[in-house]
This record gives sequence, C-alpha cells and structure tokens, in this order.
Amino acid sequence: MILERIDTPEDLKRLSRDELRTLAGELRERIVEVCAQNGGHLAPNLGVVELTMALHYVLRSPQDKIVWDVSHQSYVHKLLTGRRERFSTLRQGGGLSGFAMRAESPHDAFGAGHASTAVSAALGMATARDLRGGDETIVAVLGDGALTGGLAYEALNNAGQRKNNFIVILNDNEMSIAPNVGSIASYLSVLRAQPLSRFARDTTKRVLGRVPFGGVAKRALGTAEQAAMRMIAPDKKTAIIFEELGFTYIGPMDGHEFDQLVAALEAAKGIRGPVLLHVLTTKGKGYQPAELDSRTFHGCGSFEIENGKIEKKPGARATFSDAFGEAIVSAAERDPRVVGITAAMPDGTKLSKLAQAFPERYIDVGIAEAHAVCCAAGLATQGMKPVCAIYSTFLQRAYDQVVHDVVVQGLPVVFALDRAGLVGDDGPTHMGLYDVAYLRTLPGITLMAPSDESEVGPMLDHALALERPAALRYPRGSTVGTHAVKHAPIVHGKAEVLRRGSGVAFLALGNCVETALDAADMLAADGIAPTVVNARFVVPLDEDLLAELAAGHPHWITIEEASLAGGFGSAVLEFVSDRRLRVGVERVGVAPVLVQHQSQRVQRAAFGIAPEPLADRVRAALALAGVEGRPPV
Repeated sequence: MILERIDTPEDLKRLSRDELRTLAGELRERIVEVCAQNGGHLAPNLGVVELTMALHYVLRSPQDKIVWDVSHQSYVHKLLTGRRERFSTLRQGGGLSGFAMRAESPHDAFGAGHASTAVSAALGMATARDLRGGDETIVAVLGDGALTGGLAYEALNNAGQRKNNFIVILNDNEMSIAPNVGSIASYLSVLRAQPLSRFARDTTKRVLGRVPFGGVAKRALGTAEQAAMRMIAPDKKTAIIFEELGFTYIGPMDGHEFDQLVAALEAAKGIRGPVLLHVLTTKGKGYQPAELDSRTFHGCGSFEIENGKIEKKPGARATFSDAFGEAIVSAAERDPRVVGITAAMPDGTKLSKLAQAFPERYIDVGIAEAHAVCCAAGLATQGMKPVCAIYSTFLQRAYDQVVHDVVVQGLPVVFALDRAGLVGDDGPTHMGLYDVAYLRTLPGITLMAPSDESEVGPMLDHALALERPAALRYPRGSTVGTHAVKHAPIVHGKAEVLRRGSGVAFLALGNCVETALDAADMLAADGIAPTVVNARFVVPLDEDLLAELAAGHPHWITIEEASLAGGFGSAVLEFVSDRRLRVGVERVGVAPVLVQHQSQRVQRAAFGIAPEPLADRVRAALALAGVEGRPPV
C-alpha cells in the first residue's frame, strides 16, 4: 500500500500522479474502516481527501500552518502527518482525538471543536508572522456551514481591512450537519450555478499550467475571474461579496481535482493580501452510503461497511433528547405560543420532531448560538414561549446574550441544554460540564435537571409556565432504567426524597440520581440506609428540605455530572455555610481538569460518579463517625 509509505507530508511530494490517485482511494478506505469500528465524522473527512493531499503537497507543514475550522474533518490530515500507525485508536481512550489538538502533533496548528473559529485564528497567526518577519504560509479551511456563524464574518471583515497575506479555503459541500440555512447558503448556491463555475473547472487547470506566475500575472488572473463573474452573473453583486470584504476571490473549483487544487494553491501563495479559494466538494465522497445520506454519516456510531447499516445496541432505551423532542411537540400542541429554536442541530436536539409537526414554529438559525438566544429574547417580548435547544458546550458561545438579552430583561426564554455532563468520545471541546456554574449565579433564573427521561416533559412544562428565564440540563444518552421511579409532581424549588434513611444523605442531581440509588442498594446489604434525594432544582435550592435533613443526617454527599467548581455541590456548601449548619459535605463531580475522549462509563468512573465509590464513601464516613455497619442514630 502507498499509504504505508507516508510518514510525513514530504513523502507525498515523491509520488507520481498515478500513485497520488491510488493514495486518495487508500485514504478513503482507511477512514471508512476505522469509522466503521470506532464511529466518527465519516462524511466530512471523505469529502476533503484531495483537498488535504493538495495542501500538504504544496505547503511545508508544520512550518506552514493549516487551521481546520471545527477540525472534525482532520482525519486525512492526521493520516498524512505521522499518525497513520495510531489511526486505529481514533476517539478511543488514550488514542487519537477526533479533532485537531495542539498537544497531539506539531502539525495541528490550532485546536477546535466549535465552528467559525478558523479565520480568526489564522489571521492572528498571520499577524504574528508579519510582526516577527516570518515567511510561512497560513491557511484556514472552513466549511460553508461555518459561514452561518458570526465569528467568521467578524474575522473576514477584519482580515480584509488588515491585508495580511493568508489563504482562506471555503470547503463548500452545501451542508454542515443538516442542510445549511440563511442568505449565505442561497448566495453560495448562486455561485455554484454560474456558468463560470463550470468555466473555472474547465479552464483554470489549463491556464495555470501555461502562465509563468509572477505576482502581476497572479493578480491579473484573480481580477479577470472576478470580472468574468460580474459579466455572467444576473445579479451584479453575486460575485463580489468576498471581494468587497477585501479578499481576492478564486473559484468555485472542483475540490476533487488534485492537479487543479495544487495549481490554485501555488497561485494563491503568491497573491498579496488575503485570498479566498472556493472549492466544491462532495460530502461522503467515495463511500456510497455516506454520499447518499451525508446527514446520518456526518457523525455516526459504528456501522457495517458492506451496507452502511449503523449498529444499534439491542434494547436501547429512548434518550433524554428523544424525551425532549416528544415533550416540546406536546407542549406546542397545547400552546400556540411555543416556538423551538436550534443552532444547526435539529437532529441532535430532536427539534426535528417539532419541525415536522409545526414547521412554522421551528427556527434553525445556523451555527449562530448568540443569534439564537437574542432572537428568542425578541420572541419573548412579544408574548411567545421560545425554547432554545442547544448543547451545553455550545451555549457557552452565547453567554452574553443569556445575561444581557434574557436575564437582565427577565424574559421567559427556556434553555434546553442537551449533552450536559460527560459526553464521551468527542473530548474536551464538547464536555457540557460548566453550565451549572455559569447559569446558577444569574439573578432570577430557574435551573433544573431531570433524573430520568420521564421527568423531561414535566420539567419543560414547568419551565414554560414560568414568566422568567429557565433552563433544564440533561445528558447525552439515557439512563439504564434499573429503577422504576414514580415521580411526584414538579413543585417549584422543591426536591424529591426517593428513599428515607438516616445518618448519610445522597443529594443527587440529574442522571446521578440513578447512580445514588444503585449505591444505596449496595449499602442495603450491609444494613446501611442512606437517604436519597432527587435534587431536581439547582436554583432555587430546596432550603427547607436541606434544613430538615441537617437534623438527622450529619453527613451529606452531593453528586453531579458537572464541574465541582461553582456547581451544585458548591451551592449546597454555600447554604450550609450561610446557615452555619453542623453538617459534613462531600462533593462528588468533575474536578477542574480537561476531560479527554473516552467512553462516558470510564469518564464517570474516573471521577467517582459510580455506585461502588459512592458506597465506599458512605462506609468511610460511618467509620470516621465510629460506627461500623450501621448508620449513626
């Protein structure tokens, strides 16, 4: 295999054109093979094989810098930059990350897991290069979906004004995860449809092969292309948005034509100022199931290579996200004011169910979380009941809007925070660990966490009934379902006591309630009966119950799948301190470390969020109290 001969990007430059074509096929085969076993972002990576090869053929990585937007499409890059032998460990504990990581390789110039960051980072690198007198080439690779995010426009605007030399490659495959929305998507579709698109693909390779490129010739080519687009386009503004931003625009061109890409990159390197190279690619190219259904294969679990059938665990339970999708449809049926908002994640958040049932009350804003929240605030001022369904990690991008636009004005916006807690194999950029800390300090907000799937609907209904901001956080996946709990109705600010005991109390938040119940079952064999509390609310805390528990429970253990710093346990400690209660409090949660990719089960065990270590904590507490085998009286 040719791939086995590629240890560094320099090895590419020794291959013939026939060998390079063979290598492209081998790269696709390897990616399909590993993703079939480990899961991963299959379709995006299959679409950038030739583009990535061309980048490393032309550039001198790691001296030259490639910045991948989101970076979930960096698998080919990893295979070409010395990580081939470890590629089978992709997204596995202790193995390669599914994203670019600076700590993993000097070829990973910038780490990312969120969209629209590449142009800003690349501009910073280009500015640093110019300040120290360097000559390296800086390239940002972003998808058309990233252009639905405001950060990309802020950077493009600044880059055009600053005039630093660097290249932005717009990898246009007409998709982010779901189909792209908004005016920029329409604009790009016009560009793709222009006769010049076909003209560029047919002639650019020929022209570039014949012109001896000096700086003047390169600039002339770009100017001629823009002029041709103006002449052909029915709308005079069609071709010049990027030009008006200060970029030299080249394209669109076929992103799977290796020679054309190499020639265009060589040309772009010699153009003064920022250049935008627009390439058209096919998401999932080379693997028919992914080409036919790139939405499913954007990020998928393991699957059968032969037919693309995605493996599902037998007896898999409905997830928290599924419960939310059903709950918001039900709420919308009862109340015409309910509106659902997603930031380009209709499938992941299950708002796709609302889109089918009530399309007029479903809004996809693109990868634009700040806009989603501010738009929701506007809806709320007019009497609507907006629900922002956003992953916990992505709501971080809209924190100012949560504070400034929603909380300060006391508007009844509901935040449904999916993927709250430990998310598994996506790694540190996607962990939903900080929402409790960044929300619970905000005046007037209500913050809840369902203990299992059955509580999602009642909590959403409760949040919608409030005339102020509210949030409910729930994890990726589902509970195991070993405890059939018939929950009491939701009462504002009130926790639920699931088991009455004495001596030690488990105060558990969200899905950690199931873990606490498992630990209590283990302890029952020793004759130990801790009280188990489903906290339900972080804000407001059930202070009456906590004061009551203090009388017969000198030891509390708080359990949360969230950051210990500023989390639910911290809120309990603050209450104990303020009331000067004589209670010992142990906090179980996630320490202030960057949690790397691994299975959720292993991640939870690493922080003691598991039945065995919780039971051991209770036994240790009782031993310290001088009572073996039974709770203190």
